[in-house]
Amino acid sequence: MTKIAAVILAGGYGTRVKHLLPNVPKPMASVAGKPFLEWILRYLKHQGITQNILSTGYLSDVIEEYFQQKPIPEIEVYCCQETEPLGTAGGFLNAVKNTNLFPDAWLVINGDSLIVAKFPEMVDYLADDRIDGVMLGVFVEDASRYGSLVINESGNLVKFAEKRPGQGIINGGVYLLRHQVLQQFPSGVPLSFEYDVFPILLKENLTIKVHKIQAPFLDIGTPETLPQAESFIIENFSQLIND
Repeated sequence: MTKIAAVILAGGYGTRVKHLLPNVPKPMASVAGKPFLEWILRYLKHQGITQNILSTGYLSDVIEEYFQQKPIPEIEVYCCQETEPLGTAGGFLNAVKNTNLFPDAWLVINGDSLIVAKFPEMVDYLADDRIDGVMLGVFVEDASRYGSLVINESGNLVKFAEKRPGQGIINGGVYLLRHQVLQQFPSGVPLSFEYDVFPILLKENLTIKVHKIQAPFLDIGTPETLPQAESFIIENFSQLIND
């Protein structure tokens, strides 16, 4: 059985919604009676992932104090603070290096978004030793806001495409990477998954599968989407409400 640990990227400043969340980091926005970040952790637990690192930055003490005072039963939560902006991949590496966990693979997700995906389906790809990692690709009717993924006939990632209107498969911001792949990451910070890491991995001929799904998802990072979070949780994660 493949052992998975999750790193949740929760270090951003949340500039666009900062005025709506005074003295609260974006992932800790109250949604349906709990911080949004707690819903992510409970969803991971529901899918069998119980070791979690929170990569924190802005108002990190708020996040750390909350989960120390209100631990979630049957899961481990470690907090690892960025002392300077490291970028998404930089924050991930910082969390990994400062926590004594050695899983077979790392699940990387954002702390301000949630998608109705079955993460064990991504893990299944790793039964093939030739596959180095898996990216979650989400089908959308209009990819113009996000940019889309270019995927070959074998379902492997080829590159990231520029933003353009029309249907497409977009990057869901969820990555599953074998532990040994981290040795291939470029050095230096800040470090971005999209702009720095994946282009290097592809250049080195690593195989990144795209697990394509069509599923509800929500990013709470804008003033328009943040108010939608409560109904999104209630509609899509009712199984978590009474956990």
